[in-house]
Amino acid sequence: MKIGIVCYPTYGGSGVVATELGKALSLEGHEVHFITYSQPRRLDFFNENLYYHEVGVRSYPLFKYPPYELALASKLVDVVKYEQLDILHVHYAIPHASAAFMAKQILATEGISIPVVTTLHGTDITLVGKDPTYTPVVTFSINASDGITSVSDDLRKDTLSHFDIQKPIEVIPNFIDLERFKKQPKEHFKTAICPNGEKLLVHTSNFRSVKRVNDVIRVFDQVRRSMPCKLLMVGDGPDRPEAEALCRKLGTCADVRFLGKLDAVEEVLSVADLFLMPSEKESFGLAALEAMACEVPVLSSDAGGIPELNKDGYSGYLSPIGDIDDMVEKAKKILDDDHLPTFKANALARAKEFDISNILPKYEAYYQQVLANYKK
Repeated sequence: MKIGIVCYPTYGGSGVVATELGKALSLEGHEVHFITYSQPRRLDFFNENLYYHEVGVRSYPLFKYPPYELALASKLVDVVKYEQLDILHVHYAIPHASAAFMAKQILATEGISIPVVTTLHGTDITLVGKDPTYTPVVTFSINASDGITSVSDDLRKDTLSHFDIQKPIEVIPNFIDLERFKKQPKEHFKTAICPNGEKLLVHTSNFRSVKRVNDVIRVFDQVRRSMPCKLLMVGDGPDRPEAEALCRKLGTCADVRFLGKLDAVEEVLSVADLFLMPSEKESFGLAALEAMACEVPVLSSDAGGIPELNKDGYSGYLSPIGDIDDMVEKAKKILDDDHLPTFKANALARAKEFDISNILPKYEAYYQQVLANYKK
């Protein structure tokens, strides 16, 4: 198949999933064309089946904001027409699904027909999509898609409860590349961070309010009162200054390091003992899956689609959102030397269920289903 993939090229989960999916499809012999405004960060190797098409957005004095959606639609028309694509797969509803619809209508006037698959990832539905400013466009664009997938059953239910969707939504979970995300021999790094054998806790996110990074700091503060431990905060975002201020207030600064954005987060995860994800909302929890693949158990909230990934009492524990005391007690259970090896082994076993080799065939089969229905 010749597949066009539209995504955000940033650190966010939707862009990561879209890029890794495209790379895996190319290795299976499919011709994959990425169409976005800059090269995706995970598009980091050469393959004869991989192509990148940059969407150029020009700014004119007449426009207060650059018209990216129009530029994207025009680029989609160009790529579909001249690369003779079989199917378009757009990740994140806004503005990709609406741009794909516009491109599809333009192509139809030239006798070119192409189906569009839209994958819903999370905040495009749970946050942005529920804004009354965008709701009509989101609803229309999803319904105009020829195929719709969701990364979790929880997100599928959330979408159906808030939007008048007239088509079935196929749940295809996020995945992990176990060749990249695996425990690596980085004990020298662990020794540098934890010179006295302390336990190492890790949190990674974009530091937005929905991630509840202050809960991470508060949980760590109480855990360290019971056992020697350190905390690494990976990522950046608007709530970082507040989290740093809380560290100063609680007196934890000597035991907490803010590392900023890292490309090779798997190197940090390789030496971690516990991954903290107290999020208020997660459509799936890709960061938790990456940790589990590196043999790190997860202590998370029970929000959104996380319970579909993190099995309570097996790969880690679930706690009610904001319940610091419950999280502290469960963190101590996981970190207990008698329990930690079992939790680490279970985390990896659970991650293997989401290996890309298990999920990729689901996307290929879905593409074929959409194409078959489209031609009827």
